[in-house]
Amino acid sequence: MSTRVAVVDDHPIFRDGLAAMVEATPDLELVGAVADGPEIVALVEAQQVDVVLMDLSLPTMSGVDATARITSRTPAPAVLVVTMVDDDDTVVAALRAGARGYVLKGAPGEEIVAAVRTVAAGGAVFGAGVASQVLALTGDVRRPAPQDDDDLTERERQVLELIAEGMSNAQIARRLDLSLKTVQNYVSRILDKLQVADRTQAALRAREARSP
Repeated sequence: MSTRVAVVDDHPIFRDGLAAMVEATPDLELVGAVADGPEIVALVEAQQVDVVLMDLSLPTMSGVDATARITSRTPAPAVLVVTMVDDDDTVVAALRAGARGYVLKGAPGEEIVAAVRTVAAGGAVFGAGVASQVLALTGDVRRPAPQDDDDLTERERQVLELIAEGMSNAQIARRLDLSLKTVQNYVSRILDKLQVADRTQAALRAREARSP
């Protein structure tokens, strides 16, 4: 079954380029390509959309506000930010608003397509550039957690590393030869032990731990 993708970008050339890329990919289906926040919110309300490729600099409603509105829906499509930079307060704000990650404008088409597939499957896509900012926003940088990475079992560490790579639960299950339910249980325990709210924060914690 195809992943249904919507594109929002106020630059016609870039918007058309993303739309053409989606249309040229056999397992993706273009639902629509629009130019502003209210249009993408209306499109998501009217159509089934699995992934939104979201520009952040929009003329009427910001990409961050549009992301927050879209991700508050049930069920909510995955929002993948398409941005010029990989270390920016606005990118962090979009992640906090519910975006599943971001890709850089100018990234190869195959990289953007891979990111779409990852977030559609429940994974996350982001670079190390924003890790410290998101952790600071969640209050995890300066406040020592009651439990930390040392409390994780070896298997939980393996699962956390794969979360940090942007894998979905199903992908982790295949990689580790586990049932989906077992992976879901591991993820729940990891979130509890690290005292983070979601997979994105857990992955950021893992990336921060890797940094020198």
